[in-house]
Amino acid sequence: MTALIVSLTVAVALLAILVAGLLRSHAEILRALHELGVGEGGKATRSSGLKTREGIAEPRTETTPAFDISGTKPDGATRHVGVLGTEHTTLLAFMTTGCSTCQIFWKEFSERADLDLPGLDTRLVIVTKSLEHESESQLEKLAPRHHPVVMTSQAWDQYKIPVSPYFILVEAGKIVGEGSAGSWKQVQSLLTQAYRDSTIRTRAHRPGSDREKYADDELRAAGIEPGDPSLYPTDAPEVQP
Repeated sequence: MTALIVSLTVAVALLAILVAGLLRSHAEILRALHELGVGEGGKATRSSGLKTREGIAEPRTETTPAFDISGTKPDGATRHVGVLGTEHTTLLAFMTTGCSTCQIFWKEFSERADLDLPGLDTRLVIVTKSLEHESESQLEKLAPRHHPVVMTSQAWDQYKIPVSPYFILVEAGKIVGEGSAGSWKQVQSLLTQAYRDSTIRTRAHRPGSDREKYADDELRAAGIEPGDPSLYPTDAPEVQP
């Protein structure tokens, strides 16, 4: 009799452990389904879209046209930057003084006047929020000497900027590239590819004379002038009849 009681006790204990394990597994499955956005009845309870790495800005959820930038300098003086109707290609860098990832770019922009921007005449314009949203002492310390800074919350609203840092490349009044990353090298790669794609699309719609001028400009940018010997190779192999 004693042996039977002991056996039943052990069996009940094992069954309790098994049930507890099943309940724990069930809870883990429900938690995983919830994180995937599936709720009761198979309906999604939240968005299951892709997320960027922590510290990297999400892409804009709404596209906008390009706008000129109007605001103030860090010293309070009025500043207007024309983006539309200019011959410049403009890279707008939306940053704040409190963003931890932005610190990487503030340092890069302060140390370098030449940032190897895509295009022959591309300028960088840093856009922060208005003074009531920024640290004046931090901005005084971070603002680079080589690149203009405009303080304007209105531009953030016009361009529907999600978070910072965020970069928008404007050429001929149109947004041709945008995005964010954790380093300047990544931003360069992103924007250079966008600029090249835009150049190819634009070139395909140019008349013949414009295409020739574009080719001449590209050659000059590479240091090759009309009459350069490299344009007229003389050492081509002779074709035997």
